[in-house]
Amino acid sequence: MKEYTASETRYDAAADKYRRCGNSGILLPKVSLGFWQNFGADASYDNARAIARLAFDNGVTHFDLANNYGPPPGAAEELLGRMLKDDFHTHRDELFIASKAGYDMWAGPYGSWGSRKHLISSLDQSLGRMQLDYVDLFYIHRYDPVTPLDETLQALVDIVRTGKALYIGISRWPLEALKYANEFLRKQGVPPLIFQGRLNLLDRAVQEEGVPAYCKNEGIGFISFSALAQGLLTSRYLGGVPSDSRMARGGSLQQEKLTPQLLEYLNTLNGMAIEHGESLATMSLAWVLAQEGVTSVLVGARTPEQFAESLRCIEVSQEICKELPLYPHKVF
Repeated sequence: MKEYTASETRYDAAADKYRRCGNSGILLPKVSLGFWQNFGADASYDNARAIARLAFDNGVTHFDLANNYGPPPGAAEELLGRMLKDDFHTHRDELFIASKAGYDMWAGPYGSWGSRKHLISSLDQSLGRMQLDYVDLFYIHRYDPVTPLDETLQALVDIVRTGKALYIGISRWPLEALKYANEFLRKQGVPPLIFQGRLNLLDRAVQEEGVPAYCKNEGIGFISFSALAQGLLTSRYLGGVPSDSRMARGGSLQQEKLTPQLLEYLNTLNGMAIEHGESLATMSLAWVLAQEGVTSVLVGARTPEQFAESLRCIEVSQEICKELPLYPHKVF
């Protein structure tokens, strides 16, 4: 690919592109780029690079990663490190880069969960893979029911104090544990910046628990992962399971989830989207952005064209989102 020159218009209409993250000084793009899928060792580097370039050219400054993103684990961070060197080395201070620890990374008792040993060792490995001195945001990736919360939270505080991360995030913790973390971290002068949870038209459990509302009241940001339900809330499965889809490959999305009732619901949503001149994907993302307390939605993509479609969600009227029926059955 030819040498990259960032678009000079990437911050035009900034007021429409960004939201303040809780009560912090950080503005996050309404649509953020997630590296969970399609950025592993088996991905085309040129294609991944084109997606990241397109995102940045449209003001998407937030790249979301984790130590275990791949495949194999660590591959997405290595790919980002290569892209930072090739394309974004002069734009590091414009980027808000997140990583996480807490899922399986190496053999033995310290390779996962929430111990101080795992968190600090994992972050050091992540920084090495990305060729960075620090990340802007570091998450504990999942709730650890065994490790004392104080140990996990103090490790996060110390990581910030060493300068290896600028902000701390909590991902996928139950509300009561989040409340404890919020109180602990604030007392240490390192308040949580953001909570990451799954919220979409097919999975509203975190909303029903009250997490986004709590975050809003406490000045904590909220970012939704899997906002398109791993592709279910796109046109990809409206006619069934494509042979080249994630569902057909037996990955993280199981075929039994696509029931006749769900297929009927998805086609109903798609018909509503067409009536409003939108796509199912953009309308579904707009619904997430319209929910109380939501700062940003994480979106992955297989192609630059897919990501460009997702970006259009910020232009969808929130009045449309109020009309959308909610699926009454549990999917995830």
